[in-house]
Amino acid sequence: MSMIGILGAGTVARALAPALSAAGHDVVVGSRDRLEAAAASAETVVNALPGAVSVEVLGRLRPALAGKVLIDVANAVEQGSDGFASRLLYPNLGQEIQRTLPDTRVVKALNTVGPAPLMVAPTSLPVPPSTFLCGDDPDAKKIVAGLLADLGWPPHRIIDLGGVANAWWPESFLLMVRPLVAALGPVPFALAIAH
Repeated sequence: MSMIGILGAGTVARALAPALSAAGHDVVVGSRDRLEAAAASAETVVNALPGAVSVEVLGRLRPALAGKVLIDVANAVEQGSDGFASRLLYPNLGQEIQRTLPDTRVVKALNTVGPAPLMVAPTSLPVPPSTFLCGDDPDAKKIVAGLLADLGWPPHRIIDLGGVANAWWPESFLLMVRPLVAALGPVPFALAIAH
């Protein structure tokens, strides 16, 4: 098992931290004043910061994140007056994070799953959802797939979409949430790929 640092202390961190701990990992959650300590002490780091500030905050942590695997679960969106995403703030947040952290192995994952407790209970939906990996380092993606398995994700529901340049595909899914909620109501959501 490994040491995992979670950057941020919001709903995503509150869902992931106990589940990863229950799977046998040592977990450190870094809130505002403890981000660098959480990043420096961990082998693998989860970006659970708000997407709008992720690039700026992670850039300040570049030395502490060098050589680490960074799992980016964030979405950087502008919210409309109804609280739903109206546009992406970056054409590709995952790729922008990788550019900002060239010495870090960035893997996009879990950003199409909501609310956050569903990230650690994927089999709770009637149809098991899929999650997607985008990253340039194959070994980093294997590490992330292993952590997802620890959270209950079946291997065939973890789909490798290739490099971090493809992260804009799963990031764009957030723009579908408003019409989905309009059609279905405020229900848990995730994509499920039949194959």
